[in-house]
Amino acid sequence: MPEHGQQPRRVPCPTCGKPVEWSEQARWRPFCSERCRLIDLGEWLDENHRIPGEETAGAAPPADDESNDR
Repeated sequence: MPEHGQQPRRVPCPTCGKPVEWSEQARWRPFCSERCRLIDLGEWLDENHRIPGEETAGAAPPADDESNDR
């Protein structure tokens, strides 16, 4: 928390670049709005963003198999 008289830290929104106050009152931080947060989430879900690393054996999800629905 900033000391008395200090301005709260501002960071750019990762989606649009608009300055966002880094404080408890900034509901969507580090994003400026729910819209920017959802845009970013969609980018991750569409696999446009990835964390670099090596593929691991067995990392693929299991195939849908109706015989498992018992």
